[in-house]
Amino acid sequence: MTTSATPHTDPALLDALREDLAAAPFRADAVHERLGDLAASAFGRGQTIPARRVVAGATDPLGVLIACFGLGLPTAADDLGTALPRTGVNGAITLGIVEPQGADVMAVCDLRPHGDDLGNSWWIASDPTDHARSGPLPVDHVLGIGGASTTLASWTPRTQVARALDLGTGSGVQALHLSGHAESVVATDLSERALRYATFNAALNGADWDLRRGSFLDPVAGETFDLIVSNPPFVITPRADGVPLYEYRDGGAAGDDVVAALTKGIGAHLAPGGIAQLLGNWETAQGQDWRERVGEWVAESGLDAWVVQRDVQDPAEYAELWSRDGGHLPGTPEHDALVGAWLDDFAARDVTQIGFGVITLHKPRTQRAPFVDLVEVTGPVAAPMGPTVAAGLVARDHLAGLDDDALLDIAWRCADDVTTETHAAPGASDPRVILLRQGGGLRRAIRLDTLDAALVSVCDGELTARQSLAAISALLDQPTGEALAAGARLIRRLAEDGFLLAE
Repeated sequence: MTTSATPHTDPALLDALREDLAAAPFRADAVHERLGDLAASAFGRGQTIPARRVVAGATDPLGVLIACFGLGLPTAADDLGTALPRTGVNGAITLGIVEPQGADVMAVCDLRPHGDDLGNSWWIASDPTDHARSGPLPVDHVLGIGGASTTLASWTPRTQVARALDLGTGSGVQALHLSGHAESVVATDLSERALRYATFNAALNGADWDLRRGSFLDPVAGETFDLIVSNPPFVITPRADGVPLYEYRDGGAAGDDVVAALTKGIGAHLAPGGIAQLLGNWETAQGQDWRERVGEWVAESGLDAWVVQRDVQDPAEYAELWSRDGGHLPGTPEHDALVGAWLDDFAARDVTQIGFGVITLHKPRTQRAPFVDLVEVTGPVAAPMGPTVAAGLVARDHLAGLDDDALLDIAWRCADDVTTETHAAPGASDPRVILLRQGGGLRRAIRLDTLDAALVSVCDGELTARQSLAAISALLDQPTGEALAAGARLIRRLAEDGFLLAE
């Protein structure tokens, strides 16, 4: 089963559509305000009933556009003509974004606004979502804005770069974000339909991308980039008869080999100082830690690596998630067969957990041993995370070139968002637990011992760590050498994540 044709790129009509959408105003903030907090939040989760109730019978341009293109509801042709006065109903039909149904029109695609924290605003066209269709998704379905795409956009550093690559662009969500801080953008995808949507979205938003069709890194053989982003087809899908392979999520490899291959091979396409930001799934077998699995990949890459595991599922949860994602409803024979195929596939490899996370890779400018930081953070983090990633890479790159002596000769200070939290038994004078908490970034909490807490308490940028530790070791009656070694380990750990800053 395949989907319908994609929208067309008529320059004059796209100019008119752009003006109409801006005038409505069809922007993410305006849509949220029009729907209200409840309906907007539910709509963001894919629950459309509250939004349908809000825009039922709407005739204002914004309400009409939400109902037609966001919710896929039949829309009176006259109302759409009023909402798109420059484009007109005939123009919208010519562009292939709606089709006539008697006196009404129906959206052929999902079209919605998307913005970022820097004030940029765009429109993204993609295939209709599951609430606007019945039955399972076609295998060539092209995704629009979803949880994975917004996660990747949030975690990507937005520093200015010369060349950027969006690997597996889909409808072009990441390429739009890259357009704001990259001099040139190359976007690739194996799916011809995805590239047609990306072409439409680039034209609608006035962007200029070098779009190429091909598998993974094949279209950029021999080329390097300053920034590579990828929301790859990372879903672990059984290679079994009867299991549909969706182009947007299935990379055609067994297990987690897609993410493994990208992690190992992407360094050949990074310029010195370049960064790759990827999303991915990885398997862990019985008795294995996820760090062992992913650690093998990053070791083979030869790159600096900072990997954050954000979620973990067991095989049953994973099978249920991706069976439903394709539109197969629980209780149907098709759904049950798919879940069984997933469970059999994981059992064949003795997989007990599947992790999801963000992989940040960096190619050092100078010859040195790479740093590897594999952490698990499943709670809330800052939004956007891009600034934290950028600062964390700079800090780790700097620290990788410092030995402990150099580290101890720096005057460190605590970042402004860092606080200390103590826990004591009732009536006790001394704390049982001391935690150092970070208000931003990964929002991590680090448990401190007595020496650690004493050192952090005097990190105000006045004394060097060496001077502070010498005094603390004397107060605690601890050998100075041991205090210096322990202090250096703590400082390195805290400075990597932005708890401590160098003066």
